[in-house]
Amino acid sequence: MFKRALQKYAKYSYFLAIGLFYSQFASSADINLVIEDQHGQKLSGAVVELINASTHSASKTLPLAVMDQVHKQFLPELLVVQQGQQVNFPNSDNIRHHVYSFSQAKPFQLRLYSGQPKEPITFNQQGVVVLGCNIHDSMVGYIYVASSESVYKSDKKGMVSLTLGTLPAQVSVWHPLQTAPLENKKIITINSQKQLVVTVNTSSPAPRNTFGSKFKVGND
Repeated sequence: MFKRALQKYAKYSYFLAIGLFYSQFASSADINLVIEDQHGQKLSGAVVELINASTHSASKTLPLAVMDQVHKQFLPELLVVQQGQQVNFPNSDNIRHHVYSFSQAKPFQLRLYSGQPKEPITFNQQGVVVLGCNIHDSMVGYIYVASSESVYKSDKKGMVSLTLGTLPAQVSVWHPLQTAPLENKKIITINSQKQLVVTVNTSSPAPRNTFGSKFKVGND
């Protein structure tokens, strides 16, 4: 009788394990988000962040990120980093720049310099940091400081592919050209595995200047 009960328990445990295994996969969901503007044009460079997702461990070493300056432009124009990550700001131009930000998430300035700054900048607070150059007003860049490890940028087709543990789930959507205040994020609730189109109202980017090589070292 004991042997029979043991066999019955083993069989029950086996099917329970199988059920848990498949339920784990059944609860996950693959979602495609398509980000577009108010005219139906696909938006690349939109940042999608999973809300209430896991954050990186304080003991985990984050790589040094780089925001370069090339041809009087920030490169990349949009950089996504994690809270606590350091960013280096090399100046690859043959002119000097004065990088600064007044954003609440990280006000700072790197006074007039060329080449490498003395040390990287640490971004500890989540949010959007707008970058400028005190010498060249047309230079504008963005650093998105994410609180979650689950953060993505839309591709040229405006597409972001997500794998979510459970539904419903919430994500935030942000774009540097949005007409809403730059510190605002659009909150989207995902209830099904259907492809979801998200509309972000945008404005046209500001025109760049055309002063060419006027700003050489000694004249900037």
